[in-house]
Amino acid sequence: MLGKPFGRRSLMRGAGALTAAALAPWAGGCASDDDDALTFFFAANPDESAARLRVVGEFERRHPDIKVRVVRSGPGVMQQLSTFCAGGKCPDVLQAWELSYAELATRGVLQDLNDPLARDQAFAAELKADSVAPLYDTFALNGEQSAFPEQWSGNFLFYNTRLFAEAGVAAPPTAWDKTWTFAEFLDAAKALTKRDGSGRVTQWGFVNTFVSYYSAGLFALNNGVPWSTPRRNPTHFNFDNPAFMEAVQFYADLANKHKVAPNASEVQSMSTPDLFAAGKAAIALGGHWRYQTFISAEGLDFDVAPLPVGPSLPHGHSACSNIGTTGLAISASSRHKEQAWQFVKFACGPVGQAIIAESSLFVPVLRSVLASDGFAKAHNRIRNLAVLTEGPSYSEGLPVTPAWEKIVALMDRNMGPVLRGSRPATSLTGLSGAVDEVLRNP
Repeated sequence: MLGKPFGRRSLMRGAGALTAAALAPWAGGCASDDDDALTFFFAANPDESAARLRVVGEFERRHPDIKVRVVRSGPGVMQQLSTFCAGGKCPDVLQAWELSYAELATRGVLQDLNDPLARDQAFAAELKADSVAPLYDTFALNGEQSAFPEQWSGNFLFYNTRLFAEAGVAAPPTAWDKTWTFAEFLDAAKALTKRDGSGRVTQWGFVNTFVSYYSAGLFALNNGVPWSTPRRNPTHFNFDNPAFMEAVQFYADLANKHKVAPNASEVQSMSTPDLFAAGKAAIALGGHWRYQTFISAEGLDFDVAPLPVGPSLPHGHSACSNIGTTGLAISASSRHKEQAWQFVKFACGPVGQAIIAESSLFVPVLRSVLASDGFAKAHNRIRNLAVLTEGPSYSEGLPVTPAWEKIVALMDRNMGPVLRGSRPATSLTGLSGAVDEVLRNP
Protein backbone atom coordinates (compact mmCIF):
# COMPACT_ATOMS: atom_id res chain seq x y z
CA MET A 1 0.00 0.00 0.00
CA LEU A 2 3.02 2.19 -0.22
CA GLY A 3 2.23 5.46 -1.89
CA LYS A 4 -1.38 4.53 -2.55
CA PRO A 5 -4.55 6.15 -1.17
CA PHE A 6 -6.65 4.82 1.68
CA GLY A 7 -3.88 3.16 3.61
CA ARG A 8 -4.61 2.05 7.13
CA ARG A 9 -2.39 4.87 8.35
CA SER A 10 -4.43 7.58 6.63
CA LEU A 11 -7.70 6.00 7.73
CA MET A 12 -6.51 5.93 11.34
CA ARG A 13 -5.59 9.60 11.15
CA GLY A 14 -9.14 10.35 10.09
CA ALA A 15 -10.84 7.66 12.11
CA GLY A 16 -13.18 10.04 13.86
CA ALA A 17 -13.14 12.92 11.44
CA LEU A 18 -16.84 13.62 11.22
CA THR A 19 -17.61 17.11 10.02
CA ALA A 20 -20.06 19.58 11.45
CA ALA A 21 -22.62 18.36 8.96
CA ALA A 22 -22.18 14.87 10.28
CA LEU A 23 -22.71 15.99 13.84
CA ALA A 24 -26.13 17.36 12.97
CA PRO A 25 -29.15 15.05 13.22
CA TRP A 26 -29.26 12.52 10.41
CA ALA A 27 -31.70 14.15 8.02
CA GLY A 28 -34.41 11.92 6.65
CA GLY A 29 -32.83 8.69 7.80
CA CYS A 30 -30.61 6.68 5.46
CA ALA A 31 -32.21 5.41 2.30
CA SER A 32 -30.50 3.93 -0.72
CA ASP A 33 -30.99 5.11 -4.29
CA ASP A 34 -34.29 4.20 -5.89
CA ASP A 35 -32.92 1.38 -8.03
CA ASP A 36 -33.03 -2.23 -6.96
CA ALA A 37 -29.28 -2.68 -6.55
CA LEU A 38 -27.76 -3.29 -3.15
CA THR A 39 -25.23 -0.53 -2.45
CA PHE A 40 -21.91 -1.39 -0.79
CA PHE A 41 -19.67 1.42 0.49
CA PHE A 42 -16.00 0.85 1.26
CA ALA A 43 -12.62 2.55 1.17
CA ALA A 44 -9.62 0.78 -0.33
CA ASN A 45 -6.59 1.24 -2.51
CA PRO A 46 -6.75 -0.29 -6.01
CA ASP A 47 -5.36 -3.68 -5.00
CA GLU A 48 -7.70 -3.97 -2.01
CA SER A 49 -10.59 -2.79 -4.14
CA ALA A 50 -9.94 -5.60 -6.61
CA ALA A 51 -10.00 -8.16 -3.79
CA ARG A 52 -13.31 -6.84 -2.47
CA LEU A 53 -14.74 -6.88 -5.98
CA ARG A 54 -13.88 -10.58 -6.18
CA VAL A 55 -16.02 -11.10 -3.09
CA VAL A 56 -18.83 -9.10 -4.71
CA GLY A 57 -18.50 -11.05 -7.95
CA GLU A 58 -18.66 -14.43 -6.25
CA PHE A 59 -21.66 -13.29 -4.19
CA GLU A 60 -23.52 -12.20 -7.33
CA ARG A 61 -22.67 -15.49 -9.03
CA ARG A 62 -24.23 -17.40 -6.13
CA HIS A 63 -27.11 -14.93 -5.75
CA PRO A 64 -28.08 -13.99 -9.33
CA ASP A 65 -31.20 -12.25 -8.07
CA ILE A 66 -29.17 -9.69 -6.07
CA LYS A 67 -27.22 -6.97 -7.87
CA VAL A 68 -24.53 -5.15 -5.88
CA ARG A 69 -23.56 -1.59 -6.76
CA VAL A 70 -20.19 -0.62 -5.29
CA VAL A 71 -19.70 2.87 -3.88
CA ARG A 72 -16.00 3.56 -3.39
CA SER A 73 -14.98 6.26 -0.98
CA GLY A 74 -12.92 9.23 -2.03
CA PRO A 75 -10.71 11.18 0.38
CA GLY A 76 -12.41 11.92 3.68
CA VAL A 77 -14.11 8.59 4.24
CA MET A 78 -16.25 9.49 7.23
CA GLN A 79 -17.15 12.88 5.80
CA GLN A 80 -18.35 11.28 2.58
CA LEU A 81 -20.31 8.62 4.42
CA SER A 82 -21.85 11.27 6.65
CA THR A 83 -22.89 13.30 3.62
CA PHE A 84 -24.55 10.28 2.04
CA CYS A 85 -26.54 9.49 5.16
CA ALA A 86 -27.46 13.07 5.99
CA GLY A 87 -28.77 13.38 2.43
CA GLY A 88 -30.94 10.28 2.73
CA LYS A 89 -28.69 8.10 0.56
CA CYS A 90 -26.89 5.95 3.09
CA PRO A 91 -25.47 2.79 1.47
CA ASP A 92 -27.21 -0.47 2.32
CA VAL A 93 -23.95 -2.10 3.44
CA LEU A 94 -21.11 0.00 4.73
CA GLN A 95 -17.61 -0.57 5.94
CA ALA A 96 -17.19 0.25 9.63
CA TRP A 97 -14.00 1.09 11.49
CA GLU A 98 -13.45 0.03 15.07
CA LEU A 99 -12.60 3.54 16.23
CA SER A 100 -15.36 5.44 14.45
CA TYR A 101 -18.40 3.18 14.25
CA ALA A 102 -19.62 4.26 17.70
CA GLU A 103 -20.54 7.69 16.34
CA LEU A 104 -22.72 6.07 13.69
CA ALA A 105 -24.18 3.50 16.07
CA THR A 106 -25.22 6.02 18.72
CA ARG A 107 -26.97 8.11 16.05
CA GLY A 108 -29.05 5.16 14.95
CA VAL A 109 -27.42 4.81 11.53
CA LEU A 110 -26.48 1.14 11.94
CA GLN A 111 -28.88 -1.76 12.26
CA ASP A 112 -28.53 -3.99 15.30
CA LEU A 113 -27.40 -7.29 13.78
CA ASN A 114 -28.67 -9.18 16.80
CA ASP A 115 -32.11 -9.00 15.18
CA PRO A 116 -31.26 -10.96 12.01
CA LEU A 117 -28.98 -13.23 14.05
CA ALA A 118 -31.98 -14.20 16.18
CA ARG A 119 -33.87 -15.15 13.01
CA ASP A 120 -30.92 -17.03 11.51
CA GLN A 121 -29.86 -19.18 14.42
CA ALA A 122 -27.89 -21.72 12.37
CA PHE A 123 -25.64 -19.00 10.98
CA ALA A 124 -25.43 -17.34 14.40
CA ALA A 125 -24.15 -20.56 15.96
CA GLU A 126 -21.61 -21.11 13.17
CA LEU A 127 -20.38 -17.53 13.35
CA LYS A 128 -19.98 -17.62 17.12
CA ALA A 129 -18.05 -20.89 17.02
CA ASP A 130 -15.68 -19.71 14.29
CA SER A 131 -15.17 -16.09 15.33
CA VAL A 132 -12.25 -14.62 17.23
CA ALA A 133 -13.98 -13.13 20.26
CA PRO A 134 -11.87 -9.94 20.64
CA LEU A 135 -12.65 -8.97 17.05
CA TYR A 136 -16.33 -9.90 17.09
CA ASP A 137 -16.92 -8.14 20.40
CA THR A 138 -15.28 -4.96 19.13
CA PHE A 139 -18.48 -4.05 17.29
CA ALA A 140 -20.75 -4.72 20.28
CA LEU A 141 -21.90 -1.49 21.93
CA ASN A 142 -24.77 -0.71 24.26
CA GLY A 143 -26.26 -4.16 23.84
CA GLU A 144 -26.22 -4.04 20.04
CA GLN A 145 -24.03 -5.78 17.46
CA SER A 146 -23.34 -2.97 15.02
CA ALA A 147 -21.17 -4.87 12.53
CA PHE A 148 -19.36 -8.12 11.87
CA PRO A 149 -15.56 -7.99 11.55
CA GLU A 150 -14.26 -8.64 8.05
CA GLN A 151 -10.47 -8.38 8.40
CA TRP A 152 -7.75 -7.85 11.01
CA SER A 153 -5.31 -4.96 10.71
CA GLY A 154 -3.45 -5.20 13.98
CA ASN A 155 0.20 -4.17 14.15
CA PHE A 156 3.30 -6.29 14.58
CA LEU A 157 6.98 -6.15 13.61
CA PHE A 158 8.51 -6.87 10.24
CA TYR A 159 12.22 -7.62 10.41
CA ASN A 160 14.94 -8.07 7.81
CA THR A 161 16.31 -11.57 8.33
CA ARG A 162 19.48 -10.90 6.34
CA LEU A 163 20.40 -7.80 8.34
CA PHE A 164 19.83 -9.65 11.60
CA ALA A 165 22.06 -12.51 10.48
CA GLU A 166 24.82 -10.22 9.21
CA ALA A 167 24.87 -8.32 12.51
CA GLY A 168 24.87 -11.52 14.54
CA VAL A 169 21.68 -10.46 16.31
CA ALA A 170 19.35 -13.20 17.50
CA ALA A 171 16.05 -13.30 15.63
CA PRO A 172 12.97 -12.04 17.49
CA PRO A 173 10.42 -14.46 18.97
CA THR A 174 8.26 -16.41 16.56
CA ALA A 175 4.90 -16.11 18.35
CA TRP A 176 3.01 -13.81 20.70
CA ASP A 177 3.47 -16.05 23.75
CA LYS A 178 7.26 -16.12 23.27
CA THR A 179 8.16 -12.70 24.57
CA TRP A 180 11.17 -10.44 24.33
CA THR A 181 11.67 -7.34 26.46
CA PHE A 182 11.91 -3.63 25.77
CA ALA A 183 15.59 -3.87 26.74
CA GLU A 184 16.24 -6.73 24.33
CA PHE A 185 14.44 -4.86 21.58
CA LEU A 186 16.56 -1.75 22.22
CA ASP A 187 19.78 -3.76 22.23
CA ALA A 188 18.84 -5.29 18.89
CA ALA A 189 17.94 -1.90 17.40
CA LYS A 190 21.27 -0.44 18.56
CA ALA A 191 23.23 -3.33 17.05
CA LEU A 192 21.35 -2.96 13.78
CA THR A 193 21.82 0.81 13.42
CA LYS A 194 24.78 1.74 11.20
CA ARG A 195 26.48 5.08 10.56
CA ASP A 196 29.08 6.23 8.09
CA GLY A 197 32.29 8.04 8.96
CA SER A 198 30.48 11.37 9.28
CA GLY A 199 27.95 9.94 11.71
CA ARG A 200 25.11 9.90 9.20
CA VAL A 201 22.79 6.93 9.59
CA THR A 202 23.00 4.49 6.68
CA GLN A 203 20.83 1.79 8.27
CA TRP A 204 18.17 2.32 10.91
CA GLY A 205 17.56 -0.23 13.61
CA PHE A 206 13.84 0.57 13.76
CA VAL A 207 11.25 2.53 11.81
CA ASN A 208 7.57 3.10 12.41
CA THR A 209 5.21 2.86 9.43
CA PHE A 210 2.06 3.55 11.45
CA VAL A 211 0.63 6.66 13.13
CA SER A 212 3.14 7.56 15.85
CA TYR A 213 0.81 8.08 18.80
CA TYR A 214 -1.02 4.83 18.09
CA SER A 215 2.33 3.05 17.94
CA ALA A 216 3.39 4.59 21.24
CA GLY A 217 0.09 3.47 22.74
CA LEU A 218 0.72 -0.05 21.45
CA PHE A 219 3.96 -0.12 23.42
CA ALA A 220 1.88 0.96 26.44
CA LEU A 221 -0.51 -1.94 25.87
CA ASN A 222 2.55 -4.18 25.98
CA ASN A 223 3.53 -2.57 29.26
CA GLY A 224 0.30 -3.77 30.83
CA VAL A 225 -1.90 -0.67 30.49
CA PRO A 226 -5.16 -0.49 28.50
CA TRP A 227 -5.88 2.83 26.86
CA SER A 228 -9.06 3.42 28.81
CA THR A 229 -11.25 2.24 31.66
CA PRO A 230 -13.55 0.64 30.67
CA ARG A 231 -12.95 0.03 26.97
CA ARG A 232 -16.53 0.75 25.83
CA ASN A 233 -18.03 4.08 26.81
CA PRO A 234 -14.91 4.83 28.88
CA THR A 235 -14.92 7.19 31.84
CA HIS A 236 -11.13 7.55 32.05
CA PHE A 237 -8.17 7.39 29.66
CA ASN A 238 -5.04 5.96 31.23
CA PHE A 239 -2.52 8.41 29.81
CA ASP A 240 -1.69 9.37 33.40
CA ASN A 241 -0.87 5.80 34.43
CA PRO A 242 2.87 5.58 35.29
CA ALA A 243 3.28 2.41 33.21
CA PHE A 244 1.59 4.07 30.22
CA MET A 245 3.90 7.07 30.46
CA GLU A 246 6.89 4.76 30.93
CA ALA A 247 6.14 2.96 27.67
CA VAL A 248 5.50 6.16 25.71
CA GLN A 249 8.78 7.58 26.98
CA PHE A 250 10.59 4.41 25.92
CA TYR A 251 9.08 4.68 22.45
CA ALA A 252 9.98 8.38 22.13
CA ASP A 253 13.53 7.71 23.33
CA LEU A 254 14.14 5.27 20.48
CA ALA A 255 14.44 8.27 18.15
CA ASN A 256 15.29 11.17 20.42
CA LYS A 257 17.74 9.61 22.88
CA HIS A 258 19.07 6.37 21.47
CA LYS A 259 18.98 7.49 17.80
CA VAL A 260 18.05 4.02 16.56
CA ALA A 261 14.97 5.37 14.73
CA PRO A 262 14.46 8.51 12.65
CA ASN A 263 13.04 11.41 14.64
CA ALA A 264 9.93 13.38 13.75
CA SER A 265 11.87 15.92 11.70
CA GLU A 266 13.74 13.26 9.74
CA VAL A 267 10.54 11.34 9.01
CA GLN A 268 9.14 14.37 7.20
CA SER A 269 11.65 13.89 4.38
CA MET A 270 11.54 10.10 4.06
CA SER A 271 9.21 7.17 3.60
CA THR A 272 9.69 4.70 6.42
CA PRO A 273 8.12 1.80 4.47
CA ASP A 274 10.54 2.57 1.64
CA LEU A 275 13.46 2.39 4.06
CA PHE A 276 12.48 -1.11 5.15
CA ALA A 277 11.68 -2.25 1.61
CA ALA A 278 15.11 -1.04 0.45
CA GLY A 279 16.96 -2.83 3.24
CA LYS A 280 17.87 0.42 5.00
CA ALA A 281 15.93 -0.38 8.17
CA ALA A 282 16.12 -3.64 10.08
CA ILE A 283 12.79 -3.57 11.95
CA ALA A 284 9.52 -1.91 10.95
CA LEU A 285 6.34 -1.61 12.97
CA GLY A 286 3.23 -1.85 10.84
CA GLY A 287 0.20 -3.89 9.93
CA HIS A 288 -0.59 -6.51 7.35
CA TRP A 289 -1.43 -3.83 4.79
CA ARG A 290 2.37 -3.47 4.35
CA TYR A 291 2.83 -7.14 3.48
CA GLN A 292 2.17 -6.90 -0.25
CA THR A 293 4.54 -3.94 -0.56
CA PHE A 294 7.32 -5.85 1.14
CA ILE A 295 6.88 -9.09 -0.82
CA SER A 296 7.15 -6.99 -3.98
CA ALA A 297 10.45 -5.42 -2.90
CA GLU A 298 13.37 -6.88 -4.83
CA GLY A 299 15.88 -8.77 -2.70
CA LEU A 300 14.06 -8.22 0.59
CA ASP A 301 14.20 -11.17 2.97
CA PHE A 302 11.90 -10.59 5.90
CA ASP A 303 9.75 -12.24 8.51
CA VAL A 304 7.30 -11.06 11.16
CA ALA A 305 7.48 -10.98 14.95
CA PRO A 306 5.51 -9.83 18.01
CA LEU A 307 6.17 -6.58 19.80
CA PRO A 308 8.41 -6.52 22.87
CA VAL A 309 6.93 -6.38 26.36
CA GLY A 310 7.71 -3.76 28.97
CA PRO A 311 8.88 -4.08 32.57
CA SER A 312 5.45 -3.31 34.02
CA LEU A 313 3.64 -6.12 32.21
CA PRO A 314 2.80 -8.78 34.81
CA HIS A 315 5.06 -11.80 34.62
CA GLY A 316 3.75 -14.57 32.40
CA HIS A 317 1.61 -12.31 30.21
CA SER A 318 2.00 -12.50 26.45
CA ALA A 319 2.73 -9.71 24.04
CA CYS A 320 -0.24 -8.23 22.20
CA SER A 321 -1.25 -6.42 19.07
CA ASN A 322 -4.07 -3.92 18.69
CA ILE A 323 -7.38 -5.17 17.37
CA GLY A 324 -7.38 -2.89 14.36
CA THR A 325 -10.37 -4.30 12.51
CA THR A 326 -12.86 -3.17 9.94
CA GLY A 327 -16.34 -4.58 9.79
CA LEU A 328 -19.42 -4.64 7.62
CA ALA A 329 -22.61 -3.01 8.85
CA ILE A 330 -26.14 -2.60 7.50
CA SER A 331 -27.89 0.74 7.31
CA ALA A 332 -30.75 0.90 9.80
CA SER A 333 -33.11 2.31 7.17
CA SER A 334 -31.97 0.28 4.19
CA ARG A 335 -34.78 -0.74 1.84
CA HIS A 336 -32.86 -3.92 1.04
CA LYS A 337 -32.25 -5.33 4.48
CA GLU A 338 -32.69 -8.98 3.57
CA GLN A 339 -30.36 -8.68 0.60
CA ALA A 340 -27.91 -6.73 2.75
CA TRP A 341 -28.03 -9.47 5.38
CA GLN A 342 -27.27 -12.10 2.76
CA PHE A 343 -24.28 -10.11 1.53
CA VAL A 344 -22.86 -9.44 5.00
CA LYS A 345 -23.27 -13.12 5.88
CA PHE A 346 -21.41 -14.09 2.73
CA ALA A 347 -18.58 -11.56 2.97
CA CYS A 348 -17.97 -12.20 6.67
CA GLY A 349 -18.58 -15.94 6.40
CA PRO A 350 -16.29 -18.77 5.28
CA VAL A 351 -16.50 -18.24 1.51
CA GLY A 352 -15.99 -14.48 1.52
CA GLN A 353 -13.24 -14.80 4.10
CA ALA A 354 -11.48 -17.47 2.04
CA ILE A 355 -11.41 -15.13 -0.96
CA ILE A 356 -9.71 -12.33 0.93
CA ALA A 357 -7.39 -14.76 2.74
CA GLU A 358 -5.95 -15.92 -0.57
CA SER A 359 -5.34 -12.35 -1.76
CA SER A 360 -2.29 -11.71 0.50
CA LEU A 361 -3.92 -8.34 1.24
CA PHE A 362 -5.93 -9.14 4.36
CA VAL A 363 -5.86 -11.27 7.49
CA PRO A 364 -9.24 -13.05 7.82
CA VAL A 365 -11.22 -13.11 11.04
CA LEU A 366 -12.56 -16.66 11.14
CA ARG A 367 -10.48 -19.33 12.87
CA SER A 368 -11.14 -21.89 10.14
CA VAL A 369 -9.89 -19.54 7.44
CA LEU A 370 -6.86 -18.43 9.44
CA ALA A 371 -5.87 -22.10 9.54
CA SER A 372 -6.56 -22.68 5.84
CA ASP A 373 -4.08 -23.74 3.19
CA GLY A 374 -5.11 -20.74 1.10
CA PHE A 375 -3.98 -18.25 3.73
CA ALA A 376 -0.73 -20.14 4.32
CA LYS A 377 0.02 -20.26 0.59
CA ALA A 378 -0.53 -16.51 0.27
CA HIS A 379 2.09 -16.01 3.00
CA ASN A 380 4.73 -18.52 1.97
CA ARG A 381 7.41 -15.81 2.10
CA ILE A 382 7.43 -15.88 5.89
CA ARG A 383 8.12 -18.61 8.43
CA ASN A 384 6.47 -17.10 11.50
CA LEU A 385 2.92 -17.49 10.22
CA ALA A 386 1.64 -17.80 13.80
CA VAL A 387 2.24 -14.07 14.29
CA LEU A 388 -0.56 -13.54 11.77
CA THR A 389 -2.82 -16.49 12.49
CA GLU A 390 -2.71 -15.92 16.25
CA GLY A 391 -2.53 -12.14 16.06
CA PRO A 392 -6.30 -11.57 16.27
CA SER A 393 -6.54 -13.67 19.44
CA TYR A 394 -3.63 -11.79 21.01
CA SER A 395 -5.11 -8.37 20.33
CA GLU A 396 -6.24 -5.70 22.76
CA GLY A 397 -8.84 -3.15 21.81
CA LEU A 398 -8.68 0.61 21.71
CA PRO A 399 -11.48 2.66 23.27
CA VAL A 400 -14.94 2.60 21.74
CA THR A 401 -16.61 5.96 22.26
CA PRO A 402 -18.63 8.45 20.19
CA ALA A 403 -16.24 11.14 21.48
CA TRP A 404 -13.28 9.67 19.59
CA GLU A 405 -13.00 12.58 17.13
CA LYS A 406 -12.40 15.10 19.91
CA ILE A 407 -10.04 12.74 21.73
CA VAL A 408 -7.91 12.23 18.62
CA ALA A 409 -7.53 16.00 18.27
CA LEU A 410 -6.32 16.22 21.88
CA MET A 411 -3.92 13.32 21.37
CA ASP A 412 -2.47 14.92 18.27
CA ARG A 413 -1.74 18.16 20.13
CA ASN A 414 -0.46 16.64 23.35
CA MET A 415 1.40 13.49 22.32
CA GLY A 416 3.21 15.17 19.45
CA PRO A 417 5.58 17.17 21.69
CA VAL A 418 6.36 14.05 23.72
CA LEU A 419 7.20 12.02 20.64
CA ARG A 420 9.31 14.88 19.27
CA GLY A 421 11.25 14.97 22.53
CA SER A 422 10.28 18.50 23.55
CA ARG A 423 8.22 17.33 26.54
CA PRO A 424 8.55 14.34 28.87
CA ALA A 425 5.89 11.65 28.87
CA THR A 426 4.90 12.72 32.38
CA SER A 427 3.20 15.70 30.71
CA LEU A 428 0.50 13.28 29.55
CA THR A 429 -1.19 13.66 32.93
CA GLY A 430 -2.62 16.87 31.52
CA LEU A 431 -3.89 15.05 28.44
CA SER A 432 -5.64 12.49 30.61
CA GLY A 433 -7.52 15.22 32.44
CA ALA A 434 -8.52 16.96 29.23
CA VAL A 435 -9.79 13.72 27.71
CA ASP A 436 -11.77 12.85 30.81
CA GLU A 437 -13.44 16.25 30.59
CA VAL A 438 -14.49 15.46 27.02
CA LEU A 439 -15.89 12.14 28.20
CA ARG A 440 -17.94 13.93 30.85
CA ASN A 441 -19.15 16.58 28.41
CA PRO A 442 -18.99 15.06 24.90
